[in-house]
Amino acid sequence: MLSLNYISQILPSLLAGTTMTLKIFCWTLIGALPLGMIFGLGLVSKIKLVKYILNFFVWLMRGTPLLLQLIFVFYGLPIVGIVFQRYDAALFAFILNYSAYFAEIFRGGLQSVDRGQYEAAKVLRLSYWQTIRKILIPQVAKIVLPSIGNEVINLVKDSSLVYVIGIGDLLRAGNVASARDVTLIPLLLVGVIYLLLTAVCTYVLRQVEKHYAYWR
Repeated sequence: MLSLNYISQILPSLLAGTTMTLKIFCWTLIGALPLGMIFGLGLVSKIKLVKYILNFFVWLMRGTPLLLQLIFVFYGLPIVGIVFQRYDAALFAFILNYSAYFAEIFRGGLQSVDRGQYEAAKVLRLSYWQTIRKILIPQVAKIVLPSIGNEVINLVKDSSLVYVIGIGDLLRAGNVASARDVTLIPLLLVGVIYLLLTAVCTYVLRQVEKHYAYWR
């Protein structure tokens, strides 16, 4: 039977791990979303060199597992003299990985905007950045929201991968408690917390989509 006393004993460590998970989640979004938008603009740029470089970057990031990228950044880069602390290595790998996915999402959104919008911007003599800010971004934001939402939900779960480089996240806290006490209760609680986190994210994303629904 579930012991409330036992749960109260392990809950502080699980909540501490949840705090670390949320830090990875939030900072990854803060770094990857704007970077992905910039890369997305680069992918539809007329400058061929920029497109080639970004296409290679996206292919590399999406074509290799995030777990491998984490291991490479933390354990591989020190071989060539580039050393990251565990937390910094996790953020670096996560931001690069998710910026590649967001770049492809924004690229698709930008290319789905009717060419007539660009022509109208030229007629109105809007500058490139005015066109981006006033015409493209409002339309692209609505188009890409569902895809961005899927990646946000994936990020909640992918954050558990930092366990491999020894960061004390939610999954690591659950594993430690489960191995120490020889019980599955900590892992069940970890699962419940992940479900709650994804539920909150899903609710927030749906509210954002409803906010932009007036454009239909």
